[in-house]
Amino acid sequence: MNTPRQAPQPMKSLDDALAQLLGFAQTLAGIEQVATLEADGRVLAQDVVSALQVPPQDNSSMDGYAVRCADLADPLQAFPVSQRIAAGSSGTALAPMTVARIFTGAPIPAGADAVVMQEDCAVQPDGSVRIQAMPQPGQWIRRAGEDITRGAVVLSKGERLTPASLGLAASIGMSQLQLVRRPRVALLSTGDELVMPGTVAPQDMPPGAIYNSNRFFLKALLQRLGCEVSDLGIVPDQRDATIEALRGAAAQHDLILTSGGVSVGEEDHIKPAVQSLGHLDLWQIAIKPGKPFAYGRVADAHFIGLPGNPVSSFVTFLMLVRPFLLKLQGVALVTPESIAACAHFTWSRGDKRREFLRVKRNSAGGLELFPNQSAGVLTSVAWGDGLVDNPPGQTIAQGDVVCFIPFSELLA
Repeated sequence: MNTPRQAPQPMKSLDDALAQLLGFAQTLAGIEQVATLEADGRVLAQDVVSALQVPPQDNSSMDGYAVRCADLADPLQAFPVSQRIAAGSSGTALAPMTVARIFTGAPIPAGADAVVMQEDCAVQPDGSVRIQAMPQPGQWIRRAGEDITRGAVVLSKGERLTPASLGLAASIGMSQLQLVRRPRVALLSTGDELVMPGTVAPQDMPPGAIYNSNRFFLKALLQRLGCEVSDLGIVPDQRDATIEALRGAAAQHDLILTSGGVSVGEEDHIKPAVQSLGHLDLWQIAIKPGKPFAYGRVADAHFIGLPGNPVSSFVTFLMLVRPFLLKLQGVALVTPESIAACAHFTWSRGDKRREFLRVKRNSAGGLELFPNQSAGVLTSVAWGDGLVDNPPGQTIAQGDVVCFIPFSELLA
């Protein structure tokens, strides 16, 4: 008696799959105190509040002379220099009918209400100074607190730190920051056909063997997202070996990430192995490249299985795994921003799935298309500098405006 075949599951839209995936991602427990110098790319676990104002007092934004505008009625008059104020020092109140030599960052002396840059002043033989350009009150003065006020939230919980934000934190005296701990990710590759570069020379590769490229770009992508990565190598296409590898990975990691082996072939052991230790949902996602995708749990660890084709694996990581990992770290905004750009190519065969086309910006500011958009052509990703997010069934004519997601946005 023949077993009736199950009807194929309908494909999920990318938006629905992402919403479901993010629903499983709860911010990791545990906070780490990290030196501000070492916090680039990490995510804040709490607001950073300023205990002081920046600048702490009115100061000069130019090298020049601090003046009292009311004293400058006669443009021909020369004024004696009553004091010299350098950054890091403090002057005394400005004596009437005098000027103060002042340098960038130095505090404005009491009584002064403007700074005249040195290029607009003429030093006389006796050392006095004639003002050659009449200032307005407040000229070239940076006001106390104009950058940061005391008690202001300068960096928000869930913000991913950049070099600029590290400088901002340092400017208010923060030598340490409270950060969400890094996600611990176990990276596994599956497939007896995989060979590590360096173990077999190209001319000696056996029939059917391929070098394991996915392992390299996935580890790099994970590290760019601030993860602690355990590279557990290639798991043989054996049920027992796969179960043992997953069991060991689950004990010490927040996420297990695999590429390949999430189909239903006889040598694809990921599905039954995950199910024996937890549960697994196989999703068919309506994107191209990258249709097969798996999410589940192995004990207390999340499990994500990516397709084996390198471009499919790369794109599904960027569109699904990246936002998942950002949410695990408490990041508020996890989806990439797209920009409008002009297509300098034609795409006459719109697919029923949402497509991510590999493109590169040219000198005219338009987008050129890599000629081979196959899911196995990793050259297209290395050549390109972003993706065109093309809706289902959409053709593209030369000059059309398309949605462009730069790799600089996705790989930061």
